[in-house]
Amino acid sequence: MSHSMAPQNQNTHEAKRVTYIGAWLDGLLSIVKVAVGFLVGSAALIADGIHSLSDLVTDGFVLAAIHYGRQEPDKDHHYGHGRIETLATLLLGSVLIFVAGGIAWSSLNRLLSGTEVNAPGIIAIGITLIALLSKEWIFRYTMRVAKRVQSRLLEANAWHSRSDALSTAVVLVALIGAQFGLGWLDAVAAIIVGLLVGKVGWDLLWESARELVDTALPEDAQHKMHEVAESVPGVENVHDLRTRQSAGWAMVDLHVVVGSRISVSEAHEIGNEVSRRLRRTYPALTDVTFHIDPEDDQGEGDPSRFPGLPLRPEVEAALDQRWSDLPIWHTLTELQLHYLNDKVSVSLIIDDAVNQPPQCLASQLKALASDIEWLDDVEILFITRAASNAL
Repeated sequence: MSHSMAPQNQNTHEAKRVTYIGAWLDGLLSIVKVAVGFLVGSAALIADGIHSLSDLVTDGFVLAAIHYGRQEPDKDHHYGHGRIETLATLLLGSVLIFVAGGIAWSSLNRLLSGTEVNAPGIIAIGITLIALLSKEWIFRYTMRVAKRVQSRLLEANAWHSRSDALSTAVVLVALIGAQFGLGWLDAVAAIIVGLLVGKVGWDLLWESARELVDTALPEDAQHKMHEVAESVPGVENVHDLRTRQSAGWAMVDLHVVVGSRISVSEAHEIGNEVSRRLRRTYPALTDVTFHIDPEDDQGEGDPSRFPGLPLRPEVEAALDQRWSDLPIWHTLTELQLHYLNDKVSVSLIIDDAVNQPPQCLASQLKALASDIEWLDDVEILFITRAASNAL
């Protein structure tokens, strides 16, 4: 969908702003959690600090993707840079899975070895509670902005913050348990944190991979698009509707069947109206491509793969060879060609000064060109002098 530069720039500014705030928060929380975790000997708190550090790294991914992914199309990227956001989301998911594996493995070793965990103290519990509340706040703030600017990557980063909040909640429970002598809860909590992080990473990988392989929109959305397109006056049928997604946006191309004898400009305007209504119904559409068909060729495949019919120069040369002796051919006002049913029909628009019934003329012309395999109907259309002068 075409956007003005002002709203696009405003969206980008908002997305960057919330990500910068999140990055500062993640950096601060990471330092505090790791430091306190070492001081009180809590593997779960250290793991949670590493999770926050991974948030900081992914914030950097997000900032780079927002900057480059929302740039306008250029000579090397005709469809824009949205795939950069998708690629960054893929990297983000990979990093999360890597971090999750490390946390879970080290924590499992700690649990099996029976490492003693001392009571962490009220200060560590208080800091963890503050971290939990702050991560929940940044999740809600980021998600609001993500919905407003329609960024799948920003939404993914918001859920990353929520996963950090969930893991911090698990750590909080473990610290409280350790305070009352249940030290083994610390290692269990760290393993759970690792699994939570891994789940988020897998979800991000799956969604971004689906985009990279051009997965279509849901069936109900495609069906609705089909109905919207067919509701436009002048549209006889719609087929070969295809969709794909990129960085939260959607693209669609479709074939629109219109009347076989209407003008090119009318057919094109019908297609434009199809595009307008689709964009109004689905604001996430960033690109709509329509192909005008004068007849329903659904299921017949791409016509460019098959032998084609002769174009105007060849048609005119063949007809001239057979009709050059007829006066009507030399007083022709206009020759219209209609490519229908794998043949070419011709309409001769002539001056009404020709005093001969059109049916007789058409029959005579058709008989003289009966050896042409691709020729179908021949019709004569008169144009009056008054109408001609008015034009």
